[in-house]
Amino acid sequence: MAAKGFNRAFYLYIAVMPSPLDRVRVVLCAPSHPGNIGASCRAMQTMGLSRLILVNPQRFPHADAVALAAGATSVLDAASIVSSLDAALDGVALAIGFTARPREFAGAVLSARDAAREALRYAGAGDVALVFGSEMSGLSNDEVARCQVVATIPAAPDATSLNLAAAVQVAAYELRVAAHGETVWSAPAFEPATQESIAELFAHGEKTLAALNFFRPSQPRRLLPRLRRLFARARLEKEEVNILRGILARIDERLERLEQTEK
Repeated sequence: MAAKGFNRAFYLYIAVMPSPLDRVRVVLCAPSHPGNIGASCRAMQTMGLSRLILVNPQRFPHADAVALAAGATSVLDAASIVSSLDAALDGVALAIGFTARPREFAGAVLSARDAAREALRYAGAGDVALVFGSEMSGLSNDEVARCQVVATIPAAPDATSLNLAAAVQVAAYELRVAAHGETVWSAPAFEPATQESIAELFAHGEKTLAALNFFRPSQPRRLLPRLRRLFARARLEKEEVNILRGILARIDERLERLEQTEK
């Protein structure tokens, strides 16, 4: 009984154990377009982030923010509004400032991917802030100085500036991958065709092609070996073989009718 009770408690602990992403807050400094606030909420929610802090937003609350949140209004409604970056960073163990422009007095400079790994390393001990600047000018030098790490998103040399919400999406994605890996959904597995059924398909196809005068048994050349190679490379499924046999059967019927008409 004690063992069962321990197992139940253990699995309950695992189920409610907080994700490291719960310790990450996204900070938007002086965002000018409310649509970017809403789109950032959408970007955050799709990647498992929920904590948004707005530093002196120019227009908020706003209908555009609600519209662009598109199902992520829970993140939007829970957003905090503060009057300074210092207030937004209160209590964080690590602040990562995102900027495309090189800064002379920047601290450690990492790619967005490496910054995500660093964020998760610190999230085990305390909160982590991802800090983004305004749409027009990005983070100021003073704002960058308040971040221990500077992160940059690699881009084309002649177009380094990303839309604010797009930058949040990239950062959130990298965090998600760093925390949970690149797991993806799997397509259903279908029953593979047997070698016998493929051989029967090949024989049927050879016969039909000969009837069409597309293939001359007396001069086979390289057609049949190429078809065998095609079938081998395709790794045909049982249902695909049935479809191809059905097509060949319909061609056979038409050829037989044509032959009877000509007689």
